[in-house]
Amino acid sequence: MRVERLNQDKIRIFLTFDDLIERGIEKDDMWRDIPKVHELFNDMMDQAQDEVGFTVNGPVAVEVFSLPAQGMVVIVTRGKTEAHDDAEDLDYDDIYEMQVTLEESDDVVYVFYDFEHLIELAHRINAKVIDGGSAYAYNGRYYLVFEEVDLAKDEYDDFIAVLSEYGEASTLTKHVLQEYGKVVVDSDAVKVLCRYFD
Repeated sequence: MRVERLNQDKIRIFLTFDDLIERGIEKDDMWRDIPKVHELFNDMMDQAQDEVGFTVNGPVAVEVFSLPAQGMVVIVTRGKTEAHDDAEDLDYDDIYEMQVTLEESDDVVYVFYDFEHLIELAHRINAKVIDGGSAYAYNGRYYLVFEEVDLAKDEYDDFIAVLSEYGEASTLTKHVLQEYGKVVVDSDAVKVLCRYFD
């Protein structure tokens, strides 16, 4: 589980599928109102308070984005809060008023800390990769985005394994990259990178 602060009232939490499995939660459970999911949310809020000083004692909007083979991105936004004199003594269930939005994405987004790693990956998967893919630069890192990868399960798992050798699953969505990132290669990124970089 990784926590990032986006601004004063918003955090992003990245959950891997291993994080869910450790808690006995299946991907589909995130869509249900069950005690295990509440416990996971409480754990996320504890970690957010410990790591980035983010506390909640009022209404929150929770957006959950499911990413294939990567995990889930949870965006938590604080609403207007009412003061609680003894907030520390309150159970989280008493102070969270959640409005949950769930979205599923077929996009595969990987981040690379060095442009050379992206080039090496492109050469490694060029022969067997499906067409498509876009590359972005954002905050000193490079991102490769594939929309709706259409491969058989075994091929898909191999594809993700190779991506993971060179980069790591990103907590960013393609929408953030399109809005705030700089386009490096708009389309057919793997083929284009291989053509221009040896």
